[in-house]
Amino acid sequence: QVQLVESGGGAVETGGSLRLSCAASGRSFSTYDMAWYRQAPGKEREFVASISWGSGITRYADSVKGRFIISRDNAKNTVYLGMSSLKPEDTAIYYCFLPLLNYWGQGTQVTVSS
Repeated sequence: QVQLVESGGGAVETGGSLRLSCAASGRSFSTYDMAWYRQAPGKEREFVASISWGSGITRYADSVKGRFIISRDNAKNTVYLGMSSLKPEDTAIYYCFLPLLNYWGQGTQVTVSS
């Protein structure tokens, strides 16, 4: 069974940066598309970014384009989300997601203060 474990969350000020990691265990995820979602208090979970398994094609939500970068290291079975120019509205729990198998990580909290 695949387990996804996120790390790297924390508290930063507006304009700061963080890099989230999602380590997969249980099987290789190198042939799967991966994604990041987030859920802010009182709001629905929303798509943030995704990366395809083969060509590494990336997609981003409009709200994070130009500020966030998704990447992956298949040798380490890890996907990353680099976040810069963070805003208070980026405050949320960030989840790693493997769409094809519908696996979610437990989430990591990101808090951006003004």
